[in-house]
Amino acid sequence: MNRFLVIVLFIVLTETSIQISAQTCKPSGSIRGRKPPPGECNTENDSECCVQGKFYTTYTCSPSVTSATKAKLTINSFQEGGDGGGPSECDNQYHSNDTPVVALSTGWYKGGSRCHKFITINGNGRSVRAMVVDECDSTRGCDADHDYQPPCPNNIVDGSKAVWKALGVSKDNWGDLDVTWSE
Repeated sequence: MNRFLVIVLFIVLTETSIQISAQTCKPSGSIRGRKPPPGECNTENDSECCVQGKFYTTYTCSPSVTSATKAKLTINSFQEGGDGGGPSECDNQYHSNDTPVVALSTGWYKGGSRCHKFITINGNGRSVRAMVVDECDSTRGCDADHDYQPPCPNNIVDGSKAVWKALGVSKDNWGDLDVTWSE
């Protein structure tokens, strides 16, 4: 009987360990920042430029998606010439900041499988549906393709101005908001 309990306990602990590790997203590495050439880092929306020699954490994963996935909402311009860098990954197009669109951290972007799908973002006591059009790259950064900005953290929903407006956040508070999102 004791041997049976030990085996059952071992199986339960092993399954729990596998489930916990599947829900954990740990850093995958880091990159060293490079100083952007003069005028090459767009600081619209208070975007951060890479710092020469600083190490930035990279991720290939994001936290598990649930019915209320916790995230940080940041602001991004999806228009040509904006701080978002090049055209959106999903369709190689630019998008109006007056349209509720988002970029998701690499793990949530899932290689483009969420492209042109809508997510619901809840924050500030309101909600908005926004279309996924881009990846907020958590694996690379500090180069021309990424507008000389650091890699995104693994928990980012990077929203257009329309997303912030729909959530009723006053403009002076745009930039960083705890939210939840779902598919």
